[in-house]
Amino acid sequence: MKNYANFCFAAIASTLYQLPVQATAVSDNSGNERPNLLVIMADQFRGDAFSFRGKEAVKTPHFDSFAREAVVCTQAVSGYPVSSPARGMFLSGAYPHKNGVITNCQSESAVQDVELREDLTCWSDVLHSEGYHTAYIGKWHLDKPVKPFIDCYNNKGEMAWNEWCPPHRRHGFDYWVAYGTYDWHLKPMYWNSQAGREDFYYVNQWGPEYEADLAIQYLDSIKGSDQPFAMMVSMNPPHTGYELVPDNYKELYKGLNVDSVVAAMPHLRNADQKYVDYFKKSLPDYYACISGVDEQFGRIIEALKRNGMFDHTIVVFVSDHGDSMGMHENIGKNIFYEEAMRVPFMISWGDKLSPRVDQDLLLSVEDFCPTILSLMGLEDKIPSSVQTRNLSKQILGSRKNMPKYQLYMRYNQVNSTGKNPDTGARGIRNKQYTYAAKFKKGIITEEYLFDRKNDPYQMNNLADKEVKLVGKLKKILTKMLVDVEDPAYTVFSRP
Repeated sequence: MKNYANFCFAAIASTLYQLPVQATAVSDNSGNERPNLLVIMADQFRGDAFSFRGKEAVKTPHFDSFAREAVVCTQAVSGYPVSSPARGMFLSGAYPHKNGVITNCQSESAVQDVELREDLTCWSDVLHSEGYHTAYIGKWHLDKPVKPFIDCYNNKGEMAWNEWCPPHRRHGFDYWVAYGTYDWHLKPMYWNSQAGREDFYYVNQWGPEYEADLAIQYLDSIKGSDQPFAMMVSMNPPHTGYELVPDNYKELYKGLNVDSVVAAMPHLRNADQKYVDYFKKSLPDYYACISGVDEQFGRIIEALKRNGMFDHTIVVFVSDHGDSMGMHENIGKNIFYEEAMRVPFMISWGDKLSPRVDQDLLLSVEDFCPTILSLMGLEDKIPSSVQTRNLSKQILGSRKNMPKYQLYMRYNQVNSTGKNPDTGARGIRNKQYTYAAKFKKGIITEEYLFDRKNDPYQMNNLADKEVKLVGKLKKILTKMLVDVEDPAYTVFSRP
């Protein structure tokens, strides 16, 4: 292992050896402009956690500014709100039973080969094959840990989490400074493009700041070149380890009255005290992480504009899932409540997209692969393995063929074959209702129905009262599961 206490940019300069690439859009053979792509993903970022949304006491001036130049999708969700499955769907456009990521990638699930399938074609593979230079910076979390485990803190307990991604599993990404999953945000670890499995390094710098530095260096390096680029920057905060955030961001929330926040939250104020205490302790640091991500996002956008790239680049900000943080007596995510499912999704593209707040488009993060390829003029290159929806026309403003439902799914456990379709949870969400069911060994054990229009905090489960509506939504859910070949459809198709 190479432990660099103060790792300098020169040490990774060789990872840029495949440059130069493109700073402004070039034309393909048909004369159409080929846009660049910049995706910035934050982990565990709630959908309403922006100051411009007016719903949370968080400070996000750079996101607020970007929102005025973007399409802001307020109904975006993560269909499987947990890290690895959401990321696998985001990249591949295939559901977990097809892409291999049916639960988080860690040592317990590794024996069932839970990791992103190497033979699957992702949007990054397509862009690479179409002549784009591709770059990935930050959290990956799509490889199974193997023995002997990497020597790092989150591989020393009962479960190992972190793993190197070998070059042949990077799905077309050329430039690479990344890690599996690692939550020590103030001293993160990385592998660069040429590193072997043991050649990781540590950085004495907050993860998002370091990753923004790399992204800016990348953008500066490619200015004026003749090749289009696609870069994804995956920041771990505001993932847990909230407290591991620089003090200057913590200072922003020293006066936050967490008691008044709790008093306005019926889905928290009457909860068991341990959940209330967890929320109150976590909230200031969670917001501090968000403000830090906001600043680093702003730095990257400023570099994009300074280098004349912004108008020719599709820019997307998204999260893999939200965060319950004690609400509904739930810690974390992986559940059907809005705090976990709802995610930010903002997209800009110079004058090609008219800025707006879109409160109607029921987009899911798993729709990204076919949608982005179509927006980039590559609809005919969408892989045959894609199961999700191409919403490019709706992003551009069309209201025709608007999706009516979004899927929710959860695999509670896996068996020796890597599949366990008869235990878990499935559900659907539309503009007004959320229906979800938990099941075990093929039998539905609990059902939930929330009218979010009249009960935005999802306090009243109407499943027993609205039997006809439950039946209707269950029928629609069953058809959706059949359409995507989810083996769990058998649970819902029984009389």
